[in-house]
Amino acid sequence: MMAAVIAAPISALVTRASAAEFSAGAYSFSDELGGFRLLSASGTGTAADPIVVKEELLDVAPVTLVIRNRGISGRNGGIGQLELTLVKQITNRSKRVWAGFELELQEVLGRPSDYGDGLSFKQFAAKPPDVASDLFRKNQRMFEPYDRIDFLDGHVDPGESVSLRVTITDPTPIAEYYLVQDPQLLSAGLPPTRAFAASK
Repeated sequence: MMAAVIAAPISALVTRASAAEFSAGAYSFSDELGGFRLLSASGTGTAADPIVVKEELLDVAPVTLVIRNRGISGRNGGIGQLELTLVKQITNRSKRVWAGFELELQEVLGRPSDYGDGLSFKQFAAKPPDVASDLFRKNQRMFEPYDRIDFLDGHVDPGESVSLRVTITDPTPIAEYYLVQDPQLLSAGLPPTRAFAASK
């Protein structure tokens, strides 16, 4: 019984020690929640100079990127309004073809971001360049009851990399939030969706 009690914190320390965290602009990015490998982050986060985050996904399963806002000053010493342009370059290290890719914002881990928390993929002023991909020709944006973008009409073969561009905004930002990343397999019988094509 004692061995089991001791083993648990040791395992947690090993997992934490193997996590990668990279800083870019006023943000840091971490793969500490596991399931994928974070490789690098560079840029400042503006539309002209987006932060490029490179990573590898090892399986066809949801994984969560931890994003920390480390120093945008706002009123009364708080964190200022967030607008982050992010380009994710993701390599498919699984053995399956991805037929789509879903991104979801969460202000509280495990709870979908909704209208009330303010965090969104530029909900009120998004234009096609704010949401784009090199391999997926269409995307579908959903704002309620969660904030998601589905990238559609394309595929990512094993060993291939895909680029996804999004802009994240929040008028009342917090120091830490989450981006859930979920590669999709081909599924028959999906209903038609309203989507717009976007080019980089």
